[in-house]
Amino acid sequence: MVRALAYNRAPNAKYTKLAAAGGIYAAFALYLFEPYFHNFDKLQYLLPLSVCLSSVGGYVLSRPWVSTFAGSFFAGAVYGFGPFFLSLARFHPTAALLAAGIPWLFCPAAFVAIQPAGRAAKAKRWFGLFLLALPFLAIILFFRVAAQYRLFPVPISSKLHVADLTGLMAPLVMVRRGIVPIGFYHVPVGFLVMAFAMLLAARRIGIMAILCVGTILASCESVLHVSPIMWLSIPALCCSVLVGVGLQAMASAGRTDRKWLLLAAVFMGVFSILTLLAATKYFQVFAGLASGYARLLTLTARMYILGAVAVGIIFCIARANQRLSGLRKLVLSLALTIDLFYSARFAIDTIL
Repeated sequence: MVRALAYNRAPNAKYTKLAAAGGIYAAFALYLFEPYFHNFDKLQYLLPLSVCLSSVGGYVLSRPWVSTFAGSFFAGAVYGFGPFFLSLARFHPTAALLAAGIPWLFCPAAFVAIQPAGRAAKAKRWFGLFLLALPFLAIILFFRVAAQYRLFPVPISSKLHVADLTGLMAPLVMVRRGIVPIGFYHVPVGFLVMAFAMLLAARRIGIMAILCVGTILASCESVLHVSPIMWLSIPALCCSVLVGVGLQAMASAGRTDRKWLLLAAVFMGVFSILTLLAATKYFQVFAGLASGYARLLTLTARMYILGAVAVGIIFCIARANQRLSGLRKLVLSLALTIDLFYSARFAIDTIL
């Protein structure tokens, strides 16, 4: 399983696959936003453009670690069409444009990091650390320039609280309440469990460090007059790339990786039970005043069950010591597609 985390050293990207991914992203963005075009002003057309740019950026950024098209495609989709990014539509359109640039700003550091080791390895390491600072500097510079023009695209008073971590389990409820969720939907949770297990096994500290720094900045008061909400784009992007890594790992998992597959399925099963219990509690509220949230939690539980079933199928295939990589990718991609389709549609309809 650790080998699946090794860097992809392909000399050139598959431009046809990149174009195909970009076309699918554009078509899905058009499907989501087209019903609201008649209410858009000129700047709001930046929203679907930003969604496409962010998704393609996530795709490109994931390529050094994810060699399969499906893994990279969903890494981009989970970021660009995720609840965090779509929730930025509540603010000024330039906020979404900034978040769309974050994957592209991480690309130089990612591709420098995968260069073969040699005599200049130490110099490349320091240069890579400098490049890693580019997204952080870009966010700070953006807010400084925006303040000069009296533009405040995102409130600087909001920050991540412990209570907001419930968005990890019920992101659509957070969207309904008008709170910016942390960054992904339901089925990807299982892929993240797999990817985090791989990170620990392979001792990939770099990605974990970037994720932690972004989360800490999002949890603090405004740093250098930057909205903590924008710092969430960094952990959201890290998790999106890890979703692609997790998908690839599940598609190639063997008998020795059964415990991680089982852990991912159990994790989503527990989440489905918790959301069903919460839905039952909301259904019992007087006069059905909370029935809307109850139905939403029921849908959330169904998505977790879908993910658990998909991972359970992969577990059975691995237990039988069968490869069937095509079937694995089909099952996992189908579960992710259903989750993205319904969740993104609900998020856009709620926000706009």
